[in-house]
Amino acid sequence: MKSHVWRPLWVLLGVIALALVARHFVVPSDFGVGERGFMYGFHRKSNEDDWKAFKVKYLTKEYCKECHEDKYESNMASKHNLIECENCHGPAIDHPDNPAKLVIDKSRALCIRCHAKLPYPTSHRGEIKGINPDEHNPGEECSMCHDPHKPDME
Repeated sequence: MKSHVWRPLWVLLGVIALALVARHFVVPSDFGVGERGFMYGFHRKSNEDDWKAFKVKYLTKEYCKECHEDKYESNMASKHNLIECENCHGPAIDHPDNPAKLVIDKSRALCIRCHAKLPYPTSHRGEIKGINPDEHNPGEECSMCHDPHKPDME
């Protein structure tokens, strides 16, 4: 074969060899290995204790229900029942120990994420009641007129 064929082949083999050497030094030896040999997914056996000790940030509506039953019940009876409390109130991690840590996002942008008029005929997004944010009370927070816990009552 001519040299114009061999040169790219040697370069390709060199790149493959370099990648395998780099992988040997970068990837932990227990990556992808379980008790019975190879296992699928990005998992390291030696990392399991780290994940068991990881503190969960988002705790779902059931966690909020314990102390805020009235808000939970009104929310569950509304169209916002699919939205987790923490979408608006932030993660509940450490909330009982530090109630000020939970900040309520009353920004207009939060409501506009779902309620800006976007008529998509093939999705359920068009079924959500939408507004034109430039025309509907611009510059005011939505919660001044609308109760997000009872959106059906307006």
